[in-house]
Amino acid sequence: MKAIVIHAAKDLRIEESSLEAPGAGEVEIRLAAGGICGSDLHYYNHGGFGTVRLKEPMILGHEVSGHVAALGEGVSDLAIGDLVAVSPSRPCGSCEYCHKGLPNHCFNMRFYGSAMPFPHIQGAFRQRLVAKASQCVKAEGLSAGEAAMAEPLSVTLHATRRAGEMLGKRVLVTGCGPIGTLSILAARRAGAAEIVAADLSQKALGFARAVGADRTINLSEASDGLVAYSQNKGYFDVLYECSGAAPALVAGIEALRPRGVVVQLGLGGDMSIPMMAITAKELDLRGSFRFHEEFAVAVKLMQGGLIDVKPLITHTLPLSDALRAFEIASDKGQSMKAQIDFS
Repeated sequence: MKAIVIHAAKDLRIEESSLEAPGAGEVEIRLAAGGICGSDLHYYNHGGFGTVRLKEPMILGHEVSGHVAALGEGVSDLAIGDLVAVSPSRPCGSCEYCHKGLPNHCFNMRFYGSAMPFPHIQGAFRQRLVAKASQCVKAEGLSAGEAAMAEPLSVTLHATRRAGEMLGKRVLVTGCGPIGTLSILAARRAGAAEIVAADLSQKALGFARAVGADRTINLSEASDGLVAYSQNKGYFDVLYECSGAAPALVAGIEALRPRGVVVQLGLGGDMSIPMMAITAKELDLRGSFRFHEEFAVAVKLMQGGLIDVKPLITHTLPLSDALRAFEIASDKGQSMKAQIDFS
């Protein structure tokens, strides 16, 4: 079978990879769709991010869906042919944090396509994938592309839980890539009354409006676009910071009202933060990292028509054209979510 393997920055190859038969509690999946994530792009463009660097070739990908092709012993809740969204979250279930109900912080997490540990955790961008049945959520009624969006949607559902009570809140989203736009959808579904989105790209802001932002602010045209919201100690109750850029975080904090909540999703590396403003306004600064149990909820929300991710899938290219797909995904001026068709 073929797989998409990163060797170094800008060195992406389609290579042959071996496949093992599914064991007890596992299934073999014939991959259908795979979304290119920001972390995939960091490996492709830079060979890693922050202190995480590629030390050996690694199969990329963790936003995937596919059809069940074979069942391992003891699997009874799936059938051959089922379309499933595959969660890349594979906690051990036995460490301290798993026992505390924090599986996204598992000591022994094996998250697809991660160079954090060594040897690296190989990813899911391969024509055939053996996964635990417990990772698979039936996705009938969805397209393969929609099912592959369950992973990034789960990230924003987890962030929304971290934000706390959302009903009637005023929300600011900084950074309107896939995670930012999905955060708009998640916040609205949770009851946000007003959502303002800010970005440097007019195209990205167009997607933000398409998924329900009440107002958008192009900070490349009006660098002071959030200043009006900082009057009288601030306006917003919740900030989803999705850019990973320090200026966005600073401007967002200035626009938050006292006792507002900052949810940091963007992974742009370490940032300087205005600690005095956080202290004086009594703000809550909350990190949000990955997800776990939200994955099945993401699928159900899409199946029920409660969240529509289709407007965000802008490009779908065949496996044979994977290099071009990564180049398109790297160009935010033309894409929102680029996916690879493995069928």
